[in-house]
Amino acid sequence: MPRRTPLASLVAALLLTGACAGSPTSSPSALPQSAPASPAGSVAVGSAGVGSAGAGSAGVGSSVEADAMSGIDVVFLSTMVGHSERTLQIVRLARDRVRDEALRTLAAAIEATEADELAAMRGWLPTAGPAASAAVHHHAGHGDDAALDRLRTAPDADVDRVLREVLADHQRSAADLARSQVGVGRNERVRDLARRIEQSRAAEVELLRGTP
Repeated sequence: MPRRTPLASLVAALLLTGACAGSPTSSPSALPQSAPASPAGSVAVGSAGVGSAGAGSAGVGSSVEADAMSGIDVVFLSTMVGHSERTLQIVRLARDRVRDEALRTLAAAIEATEADELAAMRGWLPTAGPAASAAVHHHAGHGDDAALDRLRTAPDADVDRVLREVLADHQRSAADLARSQVGVGRNERVRDLARRIEQSRAAEVELLRGTP
């Protein structure tokens, strides 16, 4: 079976959940005010500002009204939950073996930011209305188990290189998914989160590729 791209998974899931979604209210005035930025969301590495997609800076800590969310918004949040869960698996699997100090710092920033986002998105989904139950299991495209196995079995001398490659591929797929959400999402605060995710993951990919 051919492997789905993140965008293909998003579109396929939308076809299944679109009929369940209520009419979205995309006006910013219908949405609650942003919560103060959390410390984890403010983690930054270098001039690229990695960690700038932190949940606090995007207002993710606040709830999202159910009638302000469309099926595509719920699918995006559900998919990003699965993607961030896999990100944490990747960085936690390798963090005690990483030798390069800059890579270790970057991995720590990624872990802090995505743990913060993950907790917030999990809090959003139960308030998202009927579409949430249909969308919650659409977690395709987060990276396969072979990537984790490759990292798990890498010799100590190769861990840094393998982590950069695995994590760069994984974060690039998140940037692609977020970019597609910016174009089709209805809820403005979910789209704002998607913009920040796209920017931060793209910056991370550049740092991972540029690390000696």
